[in-house]
Amino acid sequence: MLVDEIFDYVGCSDKPIKRILLNALDEGSIRKALNSLRDNQEFVGLKNSAIARGRADWLTGINLTRVYTLAAQRAGRGEVFHIGRVKTPTMALVVRREEEIQSFKPTKHYQVKALWQYNSVEIPSVWQPNEQVPLDAENRLVDKNVAENLLKKIKTISGYKSAVVSKIETKTKKEPQRLPYSLSALQIEAGKRYGYEPQLVLATMQQLYEKKLTSYPRSDCDFLPESQLANANQILGNLAKTFATTELALLITNADQSICSRCWDDKKISAHHAIIPTLACCDASALTEVQQNLYGMVSLAYIAQFYPVHSYEATKLWIECSDEVFTATGKIIKELGWKAIFPHKEETEEDSQALPDITEGETLKYLSGEVAEKITTPPKRFNPATLLQAMKEIHKYVQNPEMKSQLKYVSGIGTEATRADIIKSLMEKGFFSLEKKQLYPTDKAKVMVDVLPDMLTYPDTTAVWEEQLAQVEAQELSLTSFCEKQKNIIINLMEAVKKLKIETPANAVKCPECGGFLSLRQGKKGPFWGCMNYPKCKTIFPDHNGKPVITKTYPCPVCKIGKLTKRQSAKGGFWGCNRFPNCKTVYTDRDGVPDIK
Repeated sequence: MLVDEIFDYVGCSDKPIKRILLNALDEGSIRKALNSLRDNQEFVGLKNSAIARGRADWLTGINLTRVYTLAAQRAGRGEVFHIGRVKTPTMALVVRREEEIQSFKPTKHYQVKALWQYNSVEIPSVWQPNEQVPLDAENRLVDKNVAENLLKKIKTISGYKSAVVSKIETKTKKEPQRLPYSLSALQIEAGKRYGYEPQLVLATMQQLYEKKLTSYPRSDCDFLPESQLANANQILGNLAKTFATTELALLITNADQSICSRCWDDKKISAHHAIIPTLACCDASALTEVQQNLYGMVSLAYIAQFYPVHSYEATKLWIECSDEVFTATGKIIKELGWKAIFPHKEETEEDSQALPDITEGETLKYLSGEVAEKITTPPKRFNPATLLQAMKEIHKYVQNPEMKSQLKYVSGIGTEATRADIIKSLMEKGFFSLEKKQLYPTDKAKVMVDVLPDMLTYPDTTAVWEEQLAQVEAQELSLTSFCEKQKNIIINLMEAVKKLKIETPANAVKCPECGGFLSLRQGKKGPFWGCMNYPKCKTIFPDHNGKPVITKTYPCPVCKIGKLTKRQSAKGGFWGCNRFPNCKTVYTDRDGVPDIK
């Protein structure tokens, strides 16, 4: 659209125009693109789709922001109610998460654990509830007596014939190399690892890109062009020099360039490829700490492509004892592979244990057992990184199940380039506060989610838009038809606002002149209180410690229309007409009254 707008402006849209589609700047990719030029008319649908998106977003924002802000002002709220197709449902995520936390009631539940012995090997296991046991809606055992009685029943059985292995299931599992980073993936992981906010990650990656050390940062793709595999030797060689004195040096030396991971796939490349180190050699000492950390993360993800697939053998045992069933799980790592260069996730003892070589029908000896008390915990508050992740996985938060697949298909709401800015904007506009790296919704945000219709606060509407925009791109729906649909939706929403009732805040101050409400504003000479019905009502009062100093008004004897209000100047108090500058009548103050005589 950006290029086509220039062609339209200079009047050459009817001339022959070819497009070169570049998603990598290495010589092989450029030559391939030059040999595959495409006619610009093939992209008219994409152009119209971009125009439609921009117009609809603008119409939604400018109209609904104004109408809801005015409705809020009538109720005594002086804030601007910013409405946006992406911003509003993102804000609602934080508000609803806070509501879940505040209404959360912890629930106790119980887990029965038993320790068995086979030869000299101990096998920890967990009891599996059956249909006869009362469970809650989440299939948890909440009756402690049931757990304790079950354990007593198991404890009365002794000897080597107390339990039998009824079933064994062993599977060999493989985990392919983790993919290189898209921008969102990098922002999310950098937030978890270093506590970096998404905006900082984007800004830093832009700096590295401008230093020619990493590829284009605003990418939603985590795959690489097959032609770039030829650059691996030079890139790994440069990384070996960059990290020569660090623990990464040996990891780079052990990289196997004969391995071709799943990331090299031309069919998965979008407008850009994943973020990787470039052919330029990096002097790590010349980088800031944040730049070093992010460059290191990008480099590790690239190095991982030249390590083997991670494989392990997962085993599950079913143990029967006195008509009760216990399960034990374990794993044996066959090939550590690419996980050798990444910090391992902490695994439970049961998941990481190596089970003995055992066959079905073998008997086990009971050693000990316990009833473990567990308490449910509330959901965690969002931080900027996890909120960005929620935006990317917005399909998990829709109301209509049929919309889940559509939003999953479009990779959430917002784009790689805009998500961090949207979160930052919501904070700057007073919808969130960041305390101890957690996002808390403000009263303003809570009021908005309470009064706005679901179609604005849930992401379902975005799913419908994306489906229609895809139809515009495929030229199955015209640009005009799409815009007309959006205008009708906006008009209906604006009509509904007429019936909207917004609760007046307890600290709202009424205007003594017109019955409206006063709001604190900032003038050239400092804060003051003005009527929200301005310019119909131009009543103003001075501010004192966040409260209006309301004084009696008198009719202006000069213009006969305005009213005299008490004001403050550098030389002291005076009375002036509220129609200033149209009426510049002033009087000195005498004991709190204008000295009209």
